[in-house]
Amino acid sequence: MAEKKNQVAKATATDKANADRYRLKKVYAESAVPALKKAFAYENVNQIPRLEKIVLNMGFGDVKDDSKSLNAAVEELKLIAGQKPIVTKAKKSVANFKLREGMNIGAKVTLRGNRMYDFLDKFISIALPRVRDFRGVSAKSFDGRGNYAIGVKDHLIFPEISYEQTQKSRGFDICIVTTAKTDEEARELLKQLGMPFAK
Repeated sequence: MAEKKNQVAKATATDKANADRYRLKKVYAESAVPALKKAFAYENVNQIPRLEKIVLNMGFGDVKDDSKSLNAAVEELKLIAGQKPIVTKAKKSVANFKLREGMNIGAKVTLRGNRMYDFLDKFISIALPRVRDFRGVSAKSFDGRGNYAIGVKDHLIFPEISYEQTQKSRGFDICIVTTAKTDEEARELLKQLGMPFAK
């Protein structure tokens, strides 16, 4: 009997930890969905925009010839995303850029489900406030089809990256893909999730 009680207590603690961890998912279900439904008068729940995936993309640029720096960059992206990135290769040779076909030129990660919410929560509530002179993100970076792209100039804003252990500050792109049909709907969705757009 005591063993069963322990198992139930353990399961409850795990559920609570998961609920805390995926806080943004809860925010979407409990407050964003009703707010979006009210704002755009959707008749069907499937019309309500939601996050589909988040893609992180880092170009190697000057370190593409240095395998040690390249591995370090991939490892840092892995720490930030919480998922192993895939290394992207050049599709064709470009002599002006000293680029050969098949050369490693970047890394990307596609996040979905809980990891996607986990990353976005961390980005909005921890990373963005650490940007120097932060006055909000641009509301003009939508692509016309409800997707939002933002560039991070310095990966040191993420708590996983140690200033002492990193070789140099790197930038990368974040693309938030939503099911919204228009930029207005996507902007409202991200606003409801806490994205701090500049006034």
